[in-house]
Amino acid sequence: MKFTLSWLKEHLDTRASVDDITEALTDLGLEVEGVENPAETLSAFTIGKVIAAEKHPDADKLNLCRVLTGSGETQIICGAPNARAGITVVVASPGTYVPGIDTTIQVGRIRGIESHGMMCSEREMELSEEHDGIIELPSGEVGQTFADWLAKNDPAKVDPVIEIAITPNRPDALGVHGIARDLAARGLGRLKPLAEVTVPGAFPCPIAVTIDDTAEGCPVFYGRVIRGVKNGPSPQWLQHRLKAIGLRPISFLVDVTNFFTFDRNRPLHVFDADKLTGALRVHAAAGGETLDALDERTYTLTPGMTAISDDAGVQSLGGIMGGTATGVSDDTVNVFVESAYFDTVRTAYTGRALKINSDARYRFERGIDPASAAPGIEAAARMIIDIAGGEASDVVVAGSAPNVARAYKLDTDRVVSLVGMDIPADTQRATLTALGFTFDGDMANVPSWRPDVLGEADLVEEVARVASLTRLQGIPMPRPTAGVPAPILSPMQKREQIARRTTAQLGYNECVTYSFVDQGSAALFGGGDDATRLANPISADLSHMRPHLLPGLLQAAARNQARGFADLALFECGAAFQGGEPGEQHLQVCGLLVGRTGPKDVHGASRAVDIFDAKADAEAVLAAIGAPAKMQILRGAEGWWHPGRHGRLCLGPKKVLGVFGEIHPGVLTEMGVKGPAVGFVLYPEQIPLPRSRGAARPALVANDLQAVERDFAFVVDADVAAQDLVNAAAGADKALIDDVRVFDEFIGGSLGEGQKSLAITVRLQPTDATLTEKDIEAVAARIVQKVEKATGGSLRG
Repeated sequence: MKFTLSWLKEHLDTRASVDDITEALTDLGLEVEGVENPAETLSAFTIGKVIAAEKHPDADKLNLCRVLTGSGETQIICGAPNARAGITVVVASPGTYVPGIDTTIQVGRIRGIESHGMMCSEREMELSEEHDGIIELPSGEVGQTFADWLAKNDPAKVDPVIEIAITPNRPDALGVHGIARDLAARGLGRLKPLAEVTVPGAFPCPIAVTIDDTAEGCPVFYGRVIRGVKNGPSPQWLQHRLKAIGLRPISFLVDVTNFFTFDRNRPLHVFDADKLTGALRVHAAAGGETLDALDERTYTLTPGMTAISDDAGVQSLGGIMGGTATGVSDDTVNVFVESAYFDTVRTAYTGRALKINSDARYRFERGIDPASAAPGIEAAARMIIDIAGGEASDVVVAGSAPNVARAYKLDTDRVVSLVGMDIPADTQRATLTALGFTFDGDMANVPSWRPDVLGEADLVEEVARVASLTRLQGIPMPRPTAGVPAPILSPMQKREQIARRTTAQLGYNECVTYSFVDQGSAALFGGGDDATRLANPISADLSHMRPHLLPGLLQAAARNQARGFADLALFECGAAFQGGEPGEQHLQVCGLLVGRTGPKDVHGASRAVDIFDAKADAEAVLAAIGAPAKMQILRGAEGWWHPGRHGRLCLGPKKVLGVFGEIHPGVLTEMGVKGPAVGFVLYPEQIPLPRSRGAARPALVANDLQAVERDFAFVVDADVAAQDLVNAAAGADKALIDDVRVFDEFIGGSLGEGQKSLAITVRLQPTDATLTEKDIEAVAARIVQKVEKATGGSLRG
């Protein structure tokens, strides 16, 4: 939608600048897409006076002119036939950009003589196509800017053109009057009311109009004949306005319809009354009718399209375009003016089906004011008679305008609470009144030109739009209680968050897999039964709820290996399901390492991942989410772990915090993963909650007593696990024994078949008093007793 500043001021009494207007339009929701301001383009051109002019010594068609400018007298070479002494001209000094020739003027030498500037024609400044000679001004002071002179003497040539984007819900802004209404409501001026025009009919209308019952696309049709008109070029003011917004003036009778289309969002159409045969009939097309339209194309109508026909056939497409057979020309003497209302959906349907784009269609399919048909035909008739002469007939009316009256309650307190701005009730009512709403108590009656207002929420939006949400100030929400606010996340949510971050910091890439797996994969991990079967799976490969996170990670690893990524570190945090009922699920943190620890290098640092990589990572994550530092490592995990290369991280035989180990080779084969592959799974819900719920850390415990280490070597059966021996030794005195480590293993020699020697270091850390030799021997005896009982071994002599 384009319009000029002077056009806007025909409807808005304002002194606001172009910048103020464009800023307000965008803030009101009518986004400004561009501003063409000729005054800015012409600001560098100044007025000069030719003092003397004589022929160029080496060129018959060039003149040497001495020109007085604002910076003094200068010499300019000019080839215009009207260059002579005494005339007032427009000068482009060196450094000035001339848009008509796309050149920046420089000091030049023409046939051996310097020229310091240029005297311009209208075409060179893109004011018109006139280029027979340079501009001769009837007045003007030397040094005055040409833009200022035009603003005073010919303002149409420096009239700024503003282009705005119209959203589909604002058809009222497709007319300059509607735009002025919004600006007036914002406070940028006063809206000038439209003059109430009535043109009395001098004779009965000779052309009757009827609307068929099938023509649902045209509720009302106004028409009248104006006879004795003289068609021809439009007045200069009308031509300037149409040219400014990109329309080509055609003839006055056509230009009138274009003017009201953009001025008041009231599309009109004019027929040559002498070319019509009989009465006009508005009807739904039966299909197959043709129309030679004004765009010089022939269209074939389909059933349901709104057509306007006379006895000779279809002469116009309602709300879209007229036909050439009844179009007006310079010879038109009698004209039939149409002002109708056409249905939005039917107009859009017809325009899209025939691929016709017109200004009328653009407006009708968005919603024209249904009450504008009657005043529109009166205003058009007055303009035609005033400019083209003639006399008007009575108005013929077919149908009736649709009733769009509706009202909604304005709750001023609710507006304040929703918008978040303190807008007084009187201001709210004044805003809506300025936009055309009328009040009956608290009920706001919606104007007919606002089809987008369909509820109380739209009233709130209108008030907020005019009040400007740019003035909205952020206010922090009050705290419900004083002091440090209570945590928002639950302990489990916090553990899940920390587990994700810690595992990612360890170098793992997070995966988010489906909560569903195929039946075969589920069966490998203890699931796949009817309890977890989906009633309506999205695919055959996603038929069961996952019993574990490892199937999804292994499938992801297989896909990556198939694409050339052999070394992987993947993890996922999510729910695993042991049933289909609420609560039959538990949280898991699962990690998977596949391939090697890094790329090959000359130092041989690369190696295959092993169980101890998974163990270290599992312990790091458990420590981060608050697991106790001392845990037992036991065997006896599920069948998808390697039977001899895994461990359960426990606080007791029944309190399992997690499992780490190597994935069973059979499972890897079934899942299509090339090993080695190790992993871990942790159960954050099994970790005991801390007794202290405060945010403070516990006091640091720093022992000032010297620790004591003692070594023991035990002979045990070859199948005894070293961890069982370590657990037994650590249980001899949980308060005093700080750490137990295996530092040697010996097999063979004098031990015989089926025996081995395991050497451990036990670190004793006293807390109350320094240990005496007697205390140490007592603890050592308990250690030997515990290990012998748990493993069946004996202390090596």
